[in-house]
Amino acid sequence: MPGRTTTAVLACDPEVLNGVFPAEVIARLEQCVTLADAEPLDDFSTPRAKEALAQVEVLVTSWGCPPIDAAVLAAAPRLRAVVHAAGSVKFHVGEEVFARGIVVSSAAEANARPVAEYTVAMCVLAAKRSFALAHAYAAGEPQHSYSPDRSPSLDGATVGVIGASRTGRLVIGMLAAYRTRILVHDPYLGADEARELGVETVGLDELCRAADIVTVHAPEIPETRHLIDDRRLGLMRDGAVLINTARGSLVDTEALVRHCAAGRIDAVLDVTDPEPLPPGHPLLHLPNVMVTPHVAGSQGREVRRLGEYAVAEVERFLGGRELRGRVEPDHLARLA
Repeated sequence: MPGRTTTAVLACDPEVLNGVFPAEVIARLEQCVTLADAEPLDDFSTPRAKEALAQVEVLVTSWGCPPIDAAVLAAAPRLRAVVHAAGSVKFHVGEEVFARGIVVSSAAEANARPVAEYTVAMCVLAAKRSFALAHAYAAGEPQHSYSPDRSPSLDGATVGVIGASRTGRLVIGMLAAYRTRILVHDPYLGADEARELGVETVGLDELCRAADIVTVHAPEIPETRHLIDDRRLGLMRDGAVLINTARGSLVDTEALVRHCAAGRIDAVLDVTDPEPLPPGHPLLHLPNVMVTPHVAGSQGREVRRLGEYAVAEVERFLGGRELRGRVEPDHLARLA
């Protein structure tokens, strides 16, 4: 194959190697590149790493890749592409990488699907008040009713999506199977795109007031810290549900505790601030709050999709084709 003379190196935590890059995925990668080192690099300062970096043209990264700083770039004069088999690249790729003209790609598109699936599943369960009812049932207070007020559902609900990100858009698409009204707040979403998605764009305050379920899919940047603060939690209608699969810092934890402890709103949290929550934290014990340990993203058999996506990107890069997950310099400020 044309790219067979291209030299590549894997850079990630060795513990994630077999999950993200099982033998079949490595075999496919080796059909188009020559691996300079059979083992992944997790430290770019070692003699072994420096020897591999001197040859590398394509760096295939995943969780645990060290930062690609000026010293690493100096040690890798032939580097042409960084292909990340995971979501955000901003923890190991900086502006100096783009300044060198190096192409950057991310498998965020592949990682977004399980997050969206988790979100929609939680929308269904939370809309039915499943978590609070399960707690009551375990306490010997079984409740069952066909009353619209006591047994709500996602059918006919208004869902507010904060952030028309890859995940946010997948959630919107999946919700098409339900008779929901979808409101979106995203300063980067234009009117034409909103029409194509079949959603209404609204201000964040209006979204909080109107939605039965508010689901957060915005990036963690300084401007989004405590985006959902005490005031906006107060705007949410009684019985509303907050779902956060983005980053914990987007929600004011102390304020959320107060609103959930009062029983006014429910919450489903796959991310928290701090993360993990300390033992005994109120959010871990409130009957109307479901906290999961950051599992919405790729887990188990799902993680190989990230490796497959990255290898496909390497194939596209070597074939001179457009990359599906290409990351541009101006994306860094908005990445999760």
